[in-house]
Amino acid sequence: MKTLLKILALTACSNCLGQQFHVPEISELPRIERNSPRPGTNALKNSAFILKLKAHAPLGESYVIITDHTAQEYRKPLGRLAKHHNATIIETANLAEVHQPETLQALRLKLAKLKPKYVALAPRMESYRENMLLGTWELLTTLDEDRYLDAYPGILLASSPAAFKQLIDRTINYRSIPQKNLKPFAISQVPSNTESRSLQKAGILRKVFANYSIETPTLAIYTPKARDAPQLKGERIWNIRLTNKGDFLKTFDPQPREALRESQLVIMHGHGIPGMSCSVDIEGIPRTSNNQVILSGSCFSAVPVKSDFPRMASAPGGYKVDQRPAFGTRYVDRGATVFFGHMRLSSGFPHLYPVLEKWLKGASVGEAYQQLINSIIEMRGFSPGRYVVKQPVTQRRVPQNTLLYVIFGDPALVPFETLEKAEQK
Repeated sequence: MKTLLKILALTACSNCLGQQFHVPEISELPRIERNSPRPGTNALKNSAFILKLKAHAPLGESYVIITDHTAQEYRKPLGRLAKHHNATIIETANLAEVHQPETLQALRLKLAKLKPKYVALAPRMESYRENMLLGTWELLTTLDEDRYLDAYPGILLASSPAAFKQLIDRTINYRSIPQKNLKPFAISQVPSNTESRSLQKAGILRKVFANYSIETPTLAIYTPKARDAPQLKGERIWNIRLTNKGDFLKTFDPQPREALRESQLVIMHGHGIPGMSCSVDIEGIPRTSNNQVILSGSCFSAVPVKSDFPRMASAPGGYKVDQRPAFGTRYVDRGATVFFGHMRLSSGFPHLYPVLEKWLKGASVGEAYQQLINSIIEMRGFSPGRYVVKQPVTQRRVPQNTLLYVIFGDPALVPFETLEKAEQK
């Protein structure tokens, strides 16, 4: 088991080994849980496996919003969301300190009484950080006797009052997208001739959606080191080749630009740093589009403005880490309603795909999020008292990194109708 966990950890953006390019069917990929047999070497090299989600019933049926916002320009939209869900708003002085014993105990007692199904965190931008999230896992795993999250979580975050208001407006007015009307778009980064894992994932997604007669326009972005890398074959595939190391895509050619603007679902695979995901710069995010649900498998796509962890000067893929806005918050500011990402070093497809799959089956944002974190808790053996990282942190990599997945969005929102529901109408 220790060997398997060590190998799985290495897939978190760190193996760039030579590999033969092959696009398998989704049914060929092993589903992994704590006692699963070790995946094959090729599956590990390519991150071609899927974490099996862990279902766990929530404590009750209510909706709770926890916030440290005091300004009316934020509280007024939250009030409208609370009315929309018949929710209770819990105020706390500083969500960045949710892990502190007194705050934790006070919130635990309130939640135990309210018995939530959904818990929406609405932090101030400066409160949104790693120990806020890890403290939330400490809170939500200690509402009953077992070690799993007892509610469906989600995070409501935007970089300005205007953007926050617009996010809440979109959330309240959101209507689940029928799969028969779904327009996905896949973006993959190809870093070198020998690292084509992300391109493989675009190929897998194209096959998955083709089973529903859904076309998946695909953009493959090749760095200068990927001159002889493989290419996908099929309709509506565009290959972009960057000229210089460190170049990021800020504008798109007309055809992929239009396909991207029309898509409600965008799925991205590749390396990332603050301000860049899968070779797309934050300036390349469409300013007006139908992009509503975004999943990024890159590192740092949901990086906080202020971090509890040591600064990393470089990131997997050889990229320099600068202080720039998060790709996720910029996408929300430009009109996304749901964003899946990671605060730090992401494991990509194995953790991203099961969330997407759950949503495509009609699950809410928070249900998929909860099951992902529960499965990681199960796989890694986390338990209460082991979530929050004690300060100061001296090492670059900490075990809790794997728990730093973030989903911006209302936990009760259902991104997609199932195909069966769409056909019944």
